[in-house]
Amino acid sequence: MFEVLFEQTADGQRYIDWLLSGLGWTLALAFFGWWIAFAIGVVVGIGRTVQNRLVAALARLYVEIFRNIPVLVQMFLWYFVLPEILPGSLGNAIKQIPPPWGSFVPALLCLSLYTAARIAEQVRAGIEALPKGQAEAANALGLGGYLTYRYVIVPQALRLIVPSLTSEVMGIYKNTSVALTIGLMELTAQARQISEATFQTFTAFGAATLIYLALALIAYQSMMLIDKALHIPGSAPVKDIAGPEQPDDVQLPATMEVVK
Repeated sequence: MFEVLFEQTADGQRYIDWLLSGLGWTLALAFFGWWIAFAIGVVVGIGRTVQNRLVAALARLYVEIFRNIPVLVQMFLWYFVLPEILPGSLGNAIKQIPPPWGSFVPALLCLSLYTAARIAEQVRAGIEALPKGQAEAANALGLGGYLTYRYVIVPQALRLIVPSLTSEVMGIYKNTSVALTIGLMELTAQARQISEATFQTFTAFGAATLIYLALALIAYQSMMLIDKALHIPGSAPVKDIAGPEQPDDVQLPATMEVVK
């Protein structure tokens, strides 16, 4: 079924080379986009929980804007609208960025800021899930607000939200496909190009689907390993801590019987 991928194209390459080229752009977009999003998301998530009302309001405004506008619309705004609203010289300079960087940079900004808004909510939830006694104990030890967040609150919150961040890691890989709408030849765009050149639509998109599935499974397993390494002792579910349930007919030793 996938033999067509190993056939030569008009320029002497193979169709599988097109897929590998698209995979490279997908990986680059997802990798750099994730780390930019994570850095921004942590800062904005912390801002959502601070006592300063102005900072909290600005952080919430950022989340509401970037999380609620569809990622496709944001992609168009960064690529088509931003150069038009900037000063003329700067806007023209952006338009003259040679391909594929002229599409890669707007796509990177779009995915980073969109994903950062989602990560910020995960960070906020992780911080609010911690007992208030953590901050009170830090204050009792003489730590100020910044040091409390840096050494006590944020490290624990990030360890708590690793499972929920798994979906965000997997999501950014899938969202890279939206970049084809602004001309970036990532994995989905290359699959479409193969389909148009060979008329083997099922083969082209079937191969792309398998690659996306493999990326998702790798991301999932990697995040599970990270979660296992960073797991906070004592935060396991009650049934895991208590051990397996005992059958009803099990007789307790005499030393464990309740004395009436």
